[in-house]
Amino acid sequence: MAAIQNTADDAALTKDQKLKEAYFTASQNQLIWARFKSNRTAMIAGWCLILMILMGLFAPFLSPYDPTISGRDKDYENGAPQIPKFWDKNGFSARPFIYATERTRSIATNFRWVTKVNPDKRRYMQFFPKGWEYSMIDLEWDLPGTLFDVDIKTLTFNTHLFGVDKGGIHLFGTDASGKDIFSRTLHAIWTSLAVGTLGVLIAFVLALIIGGIAGYYGGWIDSILQMITDAIRTVPPIPLFMALAAFMPDTWSSEMRFFAISVILGLIGWPTLARRIRTHLLTERAQEYVLAAELSGASSGHIIRRHLLPSFTSYIIVDLMISFPYMVRSETALSFIGLGLKDPVNSLGSLMQSVSQADVLLNYQWYFIPVLFFIAFILAFVFVGDGLRDAADPYSGTKK
Repeated sequence: MAAIQNTADDAALTKDQKLKEAYFTASQNQLIWARFKSNRTAMIAGWCLILMILMGLFAPFLSPYDPTISGRDKDYENGAPQIPKFWDKNGFSARPFIYATERTRSIATNFRWVTKVNPDKRRYMQFFPKGWEYSMIDLEWDLPGTLFDVDIKTLTFNTHLFGVDKGGIHLFGTDASGKDIFSRTLHAIWTSLAVGTLGVLIAFVLALIIGGIAGYYGGWIDSILQMITDAIRTVPPIPLFMALAAFMPDTWSSEMRFFAISVILGLIGWPTLARRIRTHLLTERAQEYVLAAELSGASSGHIIRRHLLPSFTSYIIVDLMISFPYMVRSETALSFIGLGLKDPVNSLGSLMQSVSQADVLLNYQWYFIPVLFFIAFILAFVFVGDGLRDAADPYSGTKK
């Protein structure tokens, strides 16, 4: 028995030694991932974020109807959400179904059209039906001039995840023009992701260049660049967009407006990250490995690109994750007040425009469903960003 106990103790000791060895030999990325996985809130938010990104990426496949066509279902305008059922008073069904709807006029509503549900008529759901045609890669840009015009459509399909044998199905209901809110919400998620990604990419490149030059060279170059950075930080975004909206031609296409808003968000979103990069480089440029690289004849660009920036790559990624929801929130706010994207482009901000109407608050509460997705979308990014920030900081879990 003693021998068996000693063997078990040796095995446990060997396991602990392996864990310690793995910890001390792990790379920075491995340590960050290990600390991030221990944060349950961040992990749940990460899975929710991945789910919403996939929903936006495959929005055409998941959407039963084209979200840009008004009057898609004229018999179900301002219709309530239709929840699939498996049983009702008429019995059980192995196939999910919804009830048929009928439009009638009545004296009670001053002879206005009213949509009524007929529980005696079922509409059975179908999976992978044929419907409207879409392209998974659809790049159509009509920018001023002909040099940057792009029209690429590949991977064209007409198969969708679900539908019904007759009529239409609207999981989130419809709006006043008969558009399917479920389809519009999925496409709005992808639009907000695209705007945020392009804005963050522009801000990221500008921050790396300006912050890197200011932090590495210092002196009068740093002073001039910091004056420019502080000047841009003081520009109020809402008045700026109001002025730009007044000068935006009405003839601009939705793609051109999308591109302009993304560029503007990127041009005013880089100063914060640039100052963080500058602060880090001011500290790191005096290190011995930088001096060794200079003595070996390395150029300034090579030192910044190959030595200084990789030393805090994880922190840059964290800053990008944290700044992404602010880009999305800015686009949503601009679209909500009418200065951003407009129909036929579906964005979370444009879908939220009608929520402020009194008639919607009283009678059409399903218009708030995109608002819930927007809140979940932003919170997921915030929790993931906070989790990455804590994971990238080796002293975040220490007690003072």
